[in-house]
Amino acid sequence: MSGAFRVAVPATTANIGPGFDCLGAALTRYNHFTFASLPTAETLQITVQGLDSDRVTTDASNLAYVAFQKFFHKIGQPVPALSLEIELDVPLARGMGSSSTAIVGGILGANAMAGEPLDAQALADFATEIEGHPDNVVPALLGGCRLTTVDDAGTATVCEVPWHPDIIPILVVPAFEVSTAQARAVLPTAYSRADAVYTMGHLGLLIQALATGNGDWLRTAIGDRIHEPYRKSLIPGYDAVTQAARDAGAYGVTISGAGPTLLALGSADRAAAIAQAMAQAWQQTGIEIVDATPLAIDTTGSTVTAIN
Repeated sequence: MSGAFRVAVPATTANIGPGFDCLGAALTRYNHFTFASLPTAETLQITVQGLDSDRVTTDASNLAYVAFQKFFHKIGQPVPALSLEIELDVPLARGMGSSSTAIVGGILGANAMAGEPLDAQALADFATEIEGHPDNVVPALLGGCRLTTVDDAGTATVCEVPWHPDIIPILVVPAFEVSTAQARAVLPTAYSRADAVYTMGHLGLLIQALATGNGDWLRTAIGDRIHEPYRKSLIPGYDAVTQAARDAGAYGVTISGAGPTLLALGSADRAAAIAQAMAQAWQQTGIEIVDATPLAIDTTGSTVTAIN
């Protein structure tokens, strides 16, 4: 068990309106993890650089290392001494899948160092088991837009959802955080039949809208009654920013992941204007912006490269 491997994992946007806990897409923004055997008496060395690096732990509590350890426990092998170098470009606790990049990076690095005993299906199942739901980890692992369901045995069934190239994902990141725990705590424990039917219909329409690039369908399909009506209370300026996006030509706006980042969907010729309008609207409420960027869908997913 030796060698060094560099793992690139894309950011993600999850839930995407009515796709709560089951729909997500990989984005062209990445965290990188370099794994190498440690030929010393030490068992662990972690270094972190890049965005928010001062807030990432460098001991055994590091999430990428936790996932790395869980992998070796799963396959029944001892955890090797490890040097882990992390380079961050995905903001923490902003709804862009930063924790999923760590989980996926950790298990892919471990899988590479162990000689790849797990295939893509097993990796998707294991990542989902660690994360608790598949909407971020599956697209981070496989790329593209993915609809994922998990059966009673914990096996993930993954369906690729075509994403029309004319639909541009625009991510606007404010300078405050919403924890996943906060975002989960505001959700109700039960929903009405009407809300369930609404969600099923809108999710079906959303999948067709993304595949065809039909902007009129998207304007309707992005609607949600499962998480967004409750989570928007955690996002100051939500109404002003979403209205500014629509006024600038966005097909629709939704919370990215657990938030507070907002995802707008728009045409290529309006994407920059939408990003600018959203950023200005938030700034007018007194909230600074970390980033406001039209991105693209990553179609490759995570990559593992051996280092000689």
